[in-house]
Amino acid sequence: MDTLDALAERLANREQAFVMALVVRCEAPTSAKPGARALITPDGSISGWIGGGCAQPIVLEEAQRALREGTPRLVRITPHKGTAEVDGLVTYEMVCHSGGTMDIFVEPVLPLPQVLILGRSPVARALAQLARTLKYRVHVFSPHAREQDFPGVDGRHRDWDLGRVERARQSFIVVSTQGEDDEGAMLAAARAQPHYLGFVASTKKWQAVSAYLAQQGLPPTMLEQVQAPAGMMQKAVEPEEIALSVLAEIVQRRRAIPGAAAASAPLASPPRTALDPVCHMTVDPATARYVSEHNGQKVYFCCSGCQQKFEQDPERFLRQG
Repeated sequence: MDTLDALAERLANREQAFVMALVVRCEAPTSAKPGARALITPDGSISGWIGGGCAQPIVLEEAQRALREGTPRLVRITPHKGTAEVDGLVTYEMVCHSGGTMDIFVEPVLPLPQVLILGRSPVARALAQLARTLKYRVHVFSPHAREQDFPGVDGRHRDWDLGRVERARQSFIVVSTQGEDDEGAMLAAARAQPHYLGFVASTKKWQAVSAYLAQQGLPPTMLEQVQAPAGMMQKAVEPEEIALSVLAEIVQRRRAIPGAAAASAPLASPPRTALDPVCHMTVDPATARYVSEHNGQKVYFCCSGCQQKFEQDPERFLRQG
């Protein structure tokens, strides 16, 4: 367990996503017991132990889904057919010889979202503090920003070059330059094509800046996606109120993006798979140990129990499939 914790800490420090799977409940007989854990990375590698047989491929599949959706899930693997569906519980039928029931909590651990702020205005300073409070990573870009204006940020950069920062998958950009090269900052921000781009300015200022961006070749579809004026509350007046309004808009956009919480690392490419006709689990033909032949076609199984059931009455399972 110490090794697993150390691995989790290293991945978290590197801003790399992973999934922790924890066995929280068992009904004998099962090979894994409550407290057993495994760590799964986006490429499908697994460290630790949460049981073999049917359990491991199911957990790997649910781990990939958790990374895509960014939400945890409770998975039950049980031999009891017709188990009542319970909200928040994903149930799989276990057909392996072990015959026990396992409840496994599958939790994605994802890199923090990122806010890139262009400008050193009072709104920019308030937004940086508020975003850090909400556990966003914050980078500030401004030729004139002073260190004391942005204490505790993750990075402070003296130009509009967003390429200086490795972009997270969840990356939100706010331009709050208030007259300090609005056009240059907006051009750099728009070309970055973030999930969210907000411009803290009046409607009249945005009209002038958007006309400049169009002259620079930015397509209308890109300009239409800019939130200008930025923020959900148009009656916000004080810098702190405007910053709160902008961050609320970012939070709303973040939660609305399908799979937005997903990891920045690519997920494992799904291998060519076959379907076990008995339990309907996916099986990798390249590594399957249990294979039968029926009417000239190979049929793949997750375990010997499924293979034996199939061979006793193949037509039954093929009809059901």
